[in-house]
Order: sequence, then C-alpha cells, then structure tokens
Amino acid sequence: MADEKKKRNKKKKRGGGSKKKMTTEQTEAFKSVTDWFFVGSSPPISSSSDDFAVTINNNASLKSGEKLVFELHSHSNRSDGFLSPSKLVEKAHNNGVKVLSLTDHDTMAGIPEAVEAGRRFGIKIIPGIEISTLFGSRYSGSEEPVHILAYYGTSGPAMYDELEDFLVKIRDGRFIRGREMVSKLNKLNIPLKWEHVTRIAGKDVAPGRLHVARALLEAGYVENLKQAFTKYLYDGGPAYSTGTEPMAEEAVKLICKTGGVAVLAHPWALKNHVSVIRRLKDAGLHGVEVYRSDGKLEVFSELADTYSLLKLGGSDYHGKGGRNESELGSVNLPVTALQDFLKVGRPLWCEAIKSTMRAFLNQPSDSNLSNILRFDNARILKGNSAWSCGKELIDRCLAIWLTSDERQSDEFEALRDKLSFVPITSKGSCITVGP
Repeated sequence: MADEKKKRNKKKKRGGGSKKKMTTEQTEAFKSVTDWFFVGSSPPISSSSDDFAVTINNNASLKSGEKLVFELHSHSNRSDGFLSPSKLVEKAHNNGVKVLSLTDHDTMAGIPEAVEAGRRFGIKIIPGIEISTLFGSRYSGSEEPVHILAYYGTSGPAMYDELEDFLVKIRDGRFIRGREMVSKLNKLNIPLKWEHVTRIAGKDVAPGRLHVARALLEAGYVENLKQAFTKYLYDGGPAYSTGTEPMAEEAVKLICKTGGVAVLAHPWALKNHVSVIRRLKDAGLHGVEVYRSDGKLEVFSELADTYSLLKLGGSDYHGKGGRNESELGSVNLPVTALQDFLKVGRPLWCEAIKSTMRAFLNQPSDSNLSNILRFDNARILKGNSAWSCGKELIDRCLAIWLTSDERQSDEFEALRDKLSFVPITSKGSCITVGP
C-alpha cells in the first residue's frame, strides 16, 4: 500500500507541474509581445539544452516558458501612492513584472524617474496617466466620477504641452477639492488641518482623497483607511467633494488626439457603467478594465465584446498595504489581450513620434526638443558623440523606440531629410538647438 502511494506521488511530481501547451494563437501572440518587449534593447542571447534565457539590460531575464507579466495600473507618491517611482519599479522587479505602466492621477511627473529605474532593473515602462473626469447623465442631470487611463509609447504623448495644460487644471482643482473636504470634516466637528494633508501629499503633489484619509488616520479620527472612506469620503459621502474635473468624453478625445490608448478604469465602481461605456466608445474609447487579481469580470468582458473594446486590467497598486490591496503584478492578463493592446497602441505611438518630430521641425526650439527627450533622456543621450543636426537625433530615437519595419516609412524618411538642416549642439547630457 505504501509503495503504491509513493508511485502515485512520483507520477504527480512528474506530471502535475507541467503547464498547458500554448495554442497556435497564443504562441503567435507571445512572439509578437516579446518582440515588442525587446525593441531597442539589442539583448545578448544565450541558450543551452537545459536553459534558454534572453537578458535585457544585463539585469532581467526571460526564460523559456516564463510569463511576460504586464502591470498596467499603478501609482507612486507623485500622486497618491506610498512608494517613489524608483521604489515602485524595484518592487515590480521583485514581483516578476516585466512591463510596468505608471498611471499616477492627473500627472506624468514620475515617468522620467520610473524610466530610469526601469533601465536599471530591466523593466519596460509604458508612460501612463489616470485622468479624473466626470460623466453627466443626459436624463437625470446627475454626475459621477469616472477615471480614464491613458497609455503612451516610450516617447510619450504628442502635443505634450496641450495635455499638460489640461492636467494642470485638474490638479489645481484637486487643491480646491481637498480644502473643501477638510472644511466639510471641520463642520462635522473633526478639526483636521489642511497643512496636515499637504504634508502627507508632499511638495508639488496635488492632494487626493487618500491623502485626506491618511491625515484622518494619523490624527486618530479613524481606525483605518477603509473607515475614512466608508464613513466620510466615499462618492457622495458627508465629506466628499468634486474639483474641476473635465467631462469624460473630453478627456478621451484628448488622449486620442495626443497618441494614447484610452481605457476606462475600474468600471465596476460606476453606477451607470453601460451608459458610460457606450458614450465613451463614441468619443474614441479603446478599452475597458476587465481583469482583476480575482479574475475576469464576465459582465464587463461581455460589454467589451459588445462595443469592440480592448480587455485590460491592473492591480491599481498604491503600496498602502493591507488585505484589501491587490499585489503589484497580481493581475493575470492573457497574452492575446496584450497582443490586442499593442496592435492598437503601436500605430498610435508611432504617429505620436511623427507628430513630436514635426513640431520640432516646424519650430526648432529647446522647448520642442525637450518634448522629444522628456521621458527617455538618459537612453537617447547615452554614449553619443557630439551631434550636429536633427537627423542624428531622430535616427537615435527611432532606433530605440521602434522596430526596423516601423522605422521604414516614407514619412520618417522625409523627416530625416528635413531635420538634416536643423542644427543641434550636444555636450554630454546637455543638448540644445544650435545657432
């Protein structure tokens, strides 16, 4: 009897750990996603009969059969997260994440730091934002908060200045909103101080509800962060307030205009999710969050199918800890969903590069030059000799941002020729428009 049990256990060990074989569709999707993952890295490849590894940036490795983990919803202390962008990237690395999108609320201030940390840890960064908006019902006239995720290519958004002006107005409104929430709490006989909230938020960070909640917890007015929301700060709660958020359709249209993929965040939190999805699809919405750490939500998967939208998801990680927070990298996105995401995103990101380069060509200013270098400065300038014209700059950028097929277009060739006549001066990490 004991011998038979041992034999069964041996069989389990040999066969129980085996993974399901990928279908042809999944294999093709994995190759497509992996090819994009390695764009611009020129990784050395080593292989043997026992082990196959592709090493990127001398740090991370992707072994045969290893999952390519995407984390598409995360926050740093540049908005309401607890970790700095570099610490967030380090945490992602420790959790096995290979592609991370930093999607702070209404700001891209943390992206350059995240990109630099990504280079150290071998993680590819997708520049992102989570934009705070309002959705108005055409029937009742009521409004509810709706958050839209925007995903950009390595070069960042086209028309960055226009997007930043849009975000500045929202961030300014967050200060007004924060003060109003503190005022409402004071009227509820909770003497919370505004200075306490801004100290927690940090310098130049627009305060959000989580900062107010943390201040309530630190001051001893609630027992935990969850209680701060369930008692005071929930949507429509006694201390809830709106700021100067734009309408959701306006944000979606601007994301599309600036070369981003627009995705509806946590639709399960909405009261009128069907109306929101239908109207935002008309405005240009590309996708909906469907996947969470606890699996796929079928109702939103079906809605995504109905409106031909991408099915994505992420942990919405803030680093606050506790049982109620999903771990970074915990959302299992199918490789076919990632392929669909890149099929939509890569042409948009390619057009954004062209737009940014055209803006520099039409007005070769240091400001327009900074928009090219904004998120990938260190990698673009790494090891370069002195440059004399814009053609050398664009060739360097395209080599690390795009595949050879994406670079081979008549539009890029025309831009190269025209930028040959735009003088630039480079000295180490400093690059300016020449005389």
